[in-house]
Amino acid sequence: MKKLVLLLLALPLWAQAQSTKASQDSLLKLWYQNPANRWEEALPVGNGRLGAMVFGDPAHEVIQLNENTVYAGQPNRNDNPLAKEALPEVRQLIFEKKFKEAEAIINEKFITKKSHGMPYQVLGNLKLNFENHDSYKDYKRELDISRAITTSSYEANGVKYKTEVFSSFPDQVIAMRITADKKGAINFSANLDRPAEVQVTATSNQELIMTGTTSDHEGVVGGVKFTTIVKIITENGQVRPKNGALQVSNADAVTLYISAGTNFINYKDISGNADERAVKPLQAALNKSYDQIRKAHIADYQKYFNRVTLDLGTTNAIKKPTDQRIADFAAGNDPQLVALYFQFGRYLLISSSRTGGQPANLQGIWAHQLNPPWDSKYTVNINTEMNYWPSEVTNLSETNEPLIKMVTELSESGRKTAEDMYGAKGWVLHHNTDIWRINGPVDGAFWGMWPMGGAWFSQHLIYKYQYSGDKQYLSAVYPVLKGACEFYLDFLIEDTEHHWLVVSPSISPENAPAATGTSIAAGTTMDNQLVFDLFTHTAEVAGVLDKDPYFIKSLQQAIAHLPPMQIGQWGQLQEWMYDWDQQGDHHRHVSHLYGLYPSNQISPYHTPELFQAAKTSLLARGDESTGWSMGWKVNLWARLLEGDHALKLIKDQLTPAIKENVGEKGGTYPNLFDAHPPFQIDGNFGCTAGIAEMLMQSHDGAIHILPALPGDWEKGGINGLRARGGFGLDIHWDQNKPNEIILRSELGGNCRIRSYYPLSGKGLKPASGKNENNFYQIPDTKEALKASGTSLLKPDLRKVYEYDLNTSAGKTYILKGEK
Repeated sequence: MKKLVLLLLALPLWAQAQSTKASQDSLLKLWYQNPANRWEEALPVGNGRLGAMVFGDPAHEVIQLNENTVYAGQPNRNDNPLAKEALPEVRQLIFEKKFKEAEAIINEKFITKKSHGMPYQVLGNLKLNFENHDSYKDYKRELDISRAITTSSYEANGVKYKTEVFSSFPDQVIAMRITADKKGAINFSANLDRPAEVQVTATSNQELIMTGTTSDHEGVVGGVKFTTIVKIITENGQVRPKNGALQVSNADAVTLYISAGTNFINYKDISGNADERAVKPLQAALNKSYDQIRKAHIADYQKYFNRVTLDLGTTNAIKKPTDQRIADFAAGNDPQLVALYFQFGRYLLISSSRTGGQPANLQGIWAHQLNPPWDSKYTVNINTEMNYWPSEVTNLSETNEPLIKMVTELSESGRKTAEDMYGAKGWVLHHNTDIWRINGPVDGAFWGMWPMGGAWFSQHLIYKYQYSGDKQYLSAVYPVLKGACEFYLDFLIEDTEHHWLVVSPSISPENAPAATGTSIAAGTTMDNQLVFDLFTHTAEVAGVLDKDPYFIKSLQQAIAHLPPMQIGQWGQLQEWMYDWDQQGDHHRHVSHLYGLYPSNQISPYHTPELFQAAKTSLLARGDESTGWSMGWKVNLWARLLEGDHALKLIKDQLTPAIKENVGEKGGTYPNLFDAHPPFQIDGNFGCTAGIAEMLMQSHDGAIHILPALPGDWEKGGINGLRARGGFGLDIHWDQNKPNEIILRSELGGNCRIRSYYPLSGKGLKPASGKNENNFYQIPDTKEALKASGTSLLKPDLRKVYEYDLNTSAGKTYILKGEK
């Protein structure tokens, strides 16, 4: 009897929990009242390797397919060995301020005469043509990002139809299920095609098979062979080949499995068997039921997605279709759209970057062309790095594995580039690469003469350690870090005017000062910041691993001779070694602000003058920009501790990219894809990272709670964020003040908390002195302050409270805000 009473008492609580979960799940859907008319309206699914864009057309459905190794060309190199002999002359011209002359030589003798990188290519299209479905009603399509499943439903000819599609990581197939509420009502033809020559066969085994080879490009012969198989299984009815397609007749329900494979093994080897790689996962899937595959898919996906929840409140706007919400967002009140956009970024990262695959490229894994914009490869002067900004802080560390593998491979291929082009040890990467891990400069001197890709990528290897504390992992990547340092130790040269060690030649991506008329320069601010971070962090890593004491000393000696960050004549942070910045420059790249974000060299509390100068620079750049640049600026304004301005950038981002009679602009497409324009996925990832940065920061000697909370987000909560040093946090707030903070310590050690409001909790004490936690050391940033020009005012900062909490590994701590 007692058990029955307890059960009855528990039922309301259980029902409330289930209702809350159902409510949260319903908030995590993109939905629309019409099929997609263009690619940027279709809905993406992916498992890191296999991607699809689902249009949801009742009469003429299109499932556009991608496989993440389908690139044009084959293994190749693009180094230009003529650079080595020309390097001294180029440097001399730069020091003589003859920048145009230097640019001409770089174009002639540094830029590749071979390939400029191979494009990522569409795999093909599965097309389903349904009989007599042109007239339909009660249409709805949606993408449920809590389960990574897209569905469409409608009524045609008195029959209700439903289609759902997902891409399974456990089973490595795309699964599609079509159902109807009347027996024998499903009739359609299915075929495969691609905008290039392929061979398509419809078999009596209820399969469509498409084979082909990727394109030649820039003199490199296409060598990636691919096989795509679509298996159709019906409940009752018939499937038969007809005119190169499969005809489905009078079925009660239909399940389609899509599998694909290529001959790609790694960046040096394409000797694999594409047929076997397509057949094997398909055969395994056919031994399971659709429900088993679906259940395994959801469980695998939610293992990552469910780690973080975000609640910013809801309004009646959630009742509107997603495209309408985007159109209304800037003028309305729809905080939940921000939460949906945040989680959509996490959805895209899980769906485009999984263990064993390739990193997310310029479009993730989704591209519908043979020659997509910018080849949809890896632009590494901001874009690829931005793809992974949310990975650690939003609790998706595993998605970094493909990036870390690619950086390791680039450190192998880049050794020959360093030696052949510059006579240097170590490895180098310029501003672009692809699946073949090219390292030489591409596209021309203005964009490509930037030998800093290895320095920036190396930071991501370090970030992973800063969040995890995994020394075994750190030991594995240390040779990559050391090799990147070795290159710059050889490549740095003393400039003839200041006697600083500078990178020359280089650029500040992808900008040019009016004073010179070209991007070519030496000692640009971003280069100095990147080398400072690389040398500083690698020396720390070597110390942690108890390795290479003499190497550590050489890094420290070089750091002492790097150029300082400089404040220019109108109070700005200089972008170049010389005071060339113009206040009217609204260029999309804000490269010199790397030191503010994602680096931590510029701090409101430790380098206030640089902090104010960075703000002056960002204000001068303006808010209007392309999609990914808006994402970067959200992070920058969060680091400037100005939540209302960060939210203003989010509003700019969440405006329609497509406007009638206007064309396209930076913003957001109807399917929540970022618009550069055209589509680039980095803006999605940048904005997700920026929203997290508004709610928690862990870069400046402490974990800062709600550092840039906008006034509009008066009440809310986020669960599952991760901070450096192995800390996990749930943060809840009310009236813009922290209410409760749940802190989980994975590694133990001191946890310093910073807050605008007083906190209390067991073991919490006022902070004093230096934070002894090794993951929270402050970089010893150099700055050159100028006496002339705008007076160097320190920022007017809010008062903060700082506390120390001695934590033990595996323990959870609860902190409370003032009432």
